[in-house]
Amino acid sequence: MNIVNKLDFTGQHIYVGLDVHKKSWNVSIHSANLEHKTYSQPPDPQILVNYLRRNFPGASYHCVYEAGFSGFWTYDRLKEQGIDCLVVNPADVPTNDKERVTKSDRVDCRKLARSLRNGELRGIYVPSSIKIEDRGLLRIRHNLVKKQTRCKNQIKSLLHFYGKSIPEEMVLSHWSRRYIQELENIRMERPAGATALQTLLSELIYLRDLIAQTTREMIALSRTEDYRESVQLLKTIPGISTLCAMTLLTELVDISRFSTFDHLACYVGFIPNIHDSGEKERHTGLTNRRNPALRTLLIEAAWITVRKDPAMMMAFNHLCVRMKKTRAIIHIAKKLLRRVRFVLKNRTAYQVAVV
Repeated sequence: MNIVNKLDFTGQHIYVGLDVHKKSWNVSIHSANLEHKTYSQPPDPQILVNYLRRNFPGASYHCVYEAGFSGFWTYDRLKEQGIDCLVVNPADVPTNDKERVTKSDRVDCRKLARSLRNGELRGIYVPSSIKIEDRGLLRIRHNLVKKQTRCKNQIKSLLHFYGKSIPEEMVLSHWSRRYIQELENIRMERPAGATALQTLLSELIYLRDLIAQTTREMIALSRTEDYRESVQLLKTIPGISTLCAMTLLTELVDISRFSTFDHLACYVGFIPNIHDSGEKERHTGLTNRRNPALRTLLIEAAWITVRKDPAMMMAFNHLCVRMKKTRAIIHIAKKLLRRVRFVLKNRTAYQVAVV
């Protein structure tokens, strides 16, 4: 009688749902027909890999977790170990009412493992770590600009609250160095008021220096081999600056991953929200599913495009006959996106005034 005491899961599939957190992971492991175990472990991919190889040697391992604060380093580590991994949009995970009402980490990881086993999940695109870091520079700069705008508004509100006015000719200088010096010379009645104003001005100057620094880094990045040619091609499109081109390239990463223009437009967010039931169909504006950086950027760039590109200007004027300008510019932004796709896919410069 032969006694076999060696495990062999060759040809079988093991499905793992991960609910990742900073200090721990909840893990649910399923085979093709049943749930093996749901447990908690430290946030270390190697511990999970060792457990799978020890208990299911020879099997094909499939992992999934939701995109979030933890980024994609877990995905990279698992891929390095030869484990198939998906990162999914949390909103796209099938959920029944009971799971929605009694939400917990154990419920979430079980749901992920079950959906992965049933083939109900579709992973999002995961860029390389290098591209993620390049994208991070542009996003940090964008956040700094938002903070600077908030700081400017706080300064104006403080001055208005205390009845301090600035000459009109200085207001129109758009926060020049001279304008900031005038603000620093404003006399408050109490030291506390002067300290409050000076604190905000110091913050503004600090943010301006950071934005200048990140802008220099962004320009240097745009001149590297990875981006130089694409940036020059995109800048042939009226309304696309170096900043706009770099944002497009770092957010899209690879234009070929979008099989059709509709796929790209859906990613950016240039599709409508539609509620269709029976004979009723209702449009409620642009979809909330979008890349917020790209959609905002393209709409802002479209306002410049209609002034510099005759073909775009003509299209904009025709649209304004039947709709408001704010709606017409969204159509122009979508046309601009189509031109961006054409330039990047065909590696050819844009010809102005060609419809």
